[in-house]
Amino acid sequence: MSHSLITSLRSFTGNPRGCVYTEPLWGIPYNLIMPYASVYMVALGLTDRNIGLVLSISWGFQVFWALMSGAITDKLGRRLTTLIFDLLAWSVPAIIWALSQNFWWFVVAGIMNAIWRVTMNSWTCLLVEEADHDQLVDIYTWVHISNLAAGFVAPLAGLLVARYELIPTMRGLYFFAAIMFTLKAVLTYLMTEETTQGKVRMVETRGQSIFSVLSEYHGVVREVLQRPETLYTAGIMLITAIVGLINGSFWAILVTEKLNVPPEVLSLFPFIKSAVALGFFFFVMPRLARFDFKWPMFAGFLAFVAAQILLITAPEQGYVILVMSVFVEACAYAAVSPLLDKLIVLTIDPQERARIQSILYVGVILLTAPFGWIAGALSSIDKNLPFVLNIVLLSMGAVLVWMAGRTAEKRKAVVTIEA
Repeated sequence: MSHSLITSLRSFTGNPRGCVYTEPLWGIPYNLIMPYASVYMVALGLTDRNIGLVLSISWGFQVFWALMSGAITDKLGRRLTTLIFDLLAWSVPAIIWALSQNFWWFVVAGIMNAIWRVTMNSWTCLLVEEADHDQLVDIYTWVHISNLAAGFVAPLAGLLVARYELIPTMRGLYFFAAIMFTLKAVLTYLMTEETTQGKVRMVETRGQSIFSVLSEYHGVVREVLQRPETLYTAGIMLITAIVGLINGSFWAILVTEKLNVPPEVLSLFPFIKSAVALGFFFFVMPRLARFDFKWPMFAGFLAFVAAQILLITAPEQGYVILVMSVFVEACAYAAVSPLLDKLIVLTIDPQERARIQSILYVGVILLTAPFGWIAGALSSIDKNLPFVLNIVLLSMGAVLVWMAGRTAEKRKAVVTIEA
């Protein structure tokens, strides 16, 4: 119990406690349904191109909600926004997915799910605005640990699929998810308080319409464009978003259709990934704390590349290579994710956090949206091609991390000289 991460978890108070402690209520249902989400779509008659189109439509709507997210968060407050839009973005779509019959049901659910871009902004503000910056890596590490630990329930989905078949099982799991998502939203609301900056922005925007608040964005855009470190962070965010979109949607299709892995086995891989990443968080990340973000993140991106190469070179039912790919990817995920989250927090002006995050998310989504369709088209040609695209993007991400690190070092040197 003296481990630094355990100590930090027990020390969380206020909003970090309320946000982190409730996170498994989202992670458990998410990890149960995600390994089978795309396979469920295929079972209901969707093609690879259909799946890619659903993703791109959803991401298109995410542009609108990401743009609106800063203004909504400032008008309603971080806490109330998170409650309302969590219910709309997760509970409602889960019910639609449970009842889905064809392509159009998934389109509607994808459009509703796009609303999560609002809560991503408001929840992040709620989590970090009154948190100790020295605890940011630990806070985000525990957010990721909460979701990874929930991955240990994923094999249960495989057992249910084997017993009750895919479609009935997924319908039941989506209904379960709707209940859990609702519980998480309500408990987060009850366990948190509005932030000081949230109260300030609520007063400042009182009497203004949402669109009036949006009209003030031009000055914030100028600030973003003038900060190289923010632009590098945005580029890294973009690459991780595209790679996550491709992996989340086409990994299971490649594994089942190209490698001929039975669907009921799929849930074992999130279990392995969770176990490896948790081990990395507890035994490796504390040793990396003394390093600047550049080296761990750079190594993490290279590890992501290696994982993708292992995946596309795995032979049919090549379980050893597939497990190696998942192992390496889990280590990469654990190295990169909390550091990227911290980088996002530290490179954003805290007085304009909601609006700057809104702008960054809009840019990321606009550039990510076409990749659902692109990856679907590539997958219809060759199941490996979406992951070849990942390799190219992740290599670019490693370069951006290096450049961001150099910029941070130069800025630190200037501050030291001026001091």
